[in-house]
Amino acid sequence: MRRPILVACAALAAASAPGCVRTVLVPESSPFRIGPETRARIYTMTDGEWRLSDGPVTVPEGWYCVPPSYVED
Repeated sequence: MRRPILVACAALAAASAPGCVRTVLVPESSPFRIGPETRARIYTMTDGEWRLSDGPVTVPEGWYCVPPSYVED
């Protein structure tokens, strides 16, 4: 359960970066937290396959986003 949430958060961060006026890349060693009113399309694991959501979803403020290296396969 924890792995999909962490991966989804990382995907959200990556998906929302192109729409920003200013983009700051977070180093591999520094996880970050979601801010208020964050909406983005996310990937979810369905039947062993990553699938992109049809539309944006609201990500709760305070969720952590980590790079894929933090998650076991």
